[in-house]
Amino acid sequence: MQEAVQDYINDKEIIEKILKLKEELGEKLLILTHHYQRKEIVELGDCRGDSFGLSQKAASDKDARFIVFCGVHFMAESAEILSQPHQIVQIPAFEAGCPMADMADIYIVERAWKEITSIVREEVIMPIVYMNSDAHIKAFCGRYGGAVCTSSNAQAAFSWGFDQREKIFFFPDQHLGRNTGNQMGILPEEMIVWNSGESFGGNTSEKIKKAKLILWDGYCHVHTRFRAEHVLKMRKKFPEAGIVVHPECTQEVIKLADAMGSTSFIVKYVEDAPPNATIIIGTEINLINRLAMENPHKNILELHYSLCPNMFKINLGNLLLSLESIGQLNVVKVPENIKSESKTALDNMLALNTYATS
Repeated sequence: MQEAVQDYINDKEIIEKILKLKEELGEKLLILTHHYQRKEIVELGDCRGDSFGLSQKAASDKDARFIVFCGVHFMAESAEILSQPHQIVQIPAFEAGCPMADMADIYIVERAWKEITSIVREEVIMPIVYMNSDAHIKAFCGRYGGAVCTSSNAQAAFSWGFDQREKIFFFPDQHLGRNTGNQMGILPEEMIVWNSGESFGGNTSEKIKKAKLILWDGYCHVHTRFRAEHVLKMRKKFPEAGIVVHPECTQEVIKLADAMGSTSFIVKYVEDAPPNATIIIGTEINLINRLAMENPHKNILELHYSLCPNMFKINLGNLLLSLESIGQLNVVKVPENIKSESKTALDNMLALNTYATS
């Protein structure tokens, strides 16, 4: 298979071959591309977005026979969970994982749940899992009546959770959880971090009883590269600029920025800015570079260079291989029992419209 790609002289020929295969497959094929993908991959996709928007697209499309997800593995898993029985989901690079998703291992999460519920009743705590997690973690969440969330709808998910139970157990990204808690006015002393390597997460029973929000100790390598000093440096250099960052950043960075939001929020923030505006962005570099190209009359700058190496594993070559072996290569399949419970949590997420926040 690999030799087939190497036979093409350059990217232009690979792109032409991909376009030809897309035309041949027609409505049977749906290519989903995350915002952090390379420019050339995004241009070949049928739909671009953040993980929430792409999950909605995967759930609503009934015509496609083949869904090729250009993103990381947990995203393709979610598409497979939400897919119809006649659909096959593929990922061009099966090894495109997510370090943060790996920080919440199902056995450690289950142990933590037993420890927490030995101190507080199970009925008072709602598990909410970030989309950036594997299917076993989503299944755990669905089993206990919880929901998946993304950075687009974390606040809505938290509102939904608190309407039903007193506490939220959120994993794996502590920073998204804390920043969402801050937005909702939860006091610092009501939020505790669960250190997965320690008994009872390194917390006393009293702290667990008082906590409204229990945060797993995971984090995103891309967004924790941004530091307060980067914001202060850019603020000094470009005092007129608007600074917008992703909610996976630390709260110290968030407090110094002008706005915080998901990748879709950041895209809209740039689109809504007036001509000649200077906008400094704290998120993955591929999205920033593309926004700069798409908005030539605005000055789009990176807060600090930060690349997601796993997103970067998707390229023209392995996308072509996926299309040449449609329905066969790098097929993503979730076991039925895990799929069923995961779908409960994902369906709860997709039903959060009534909890939407401005």
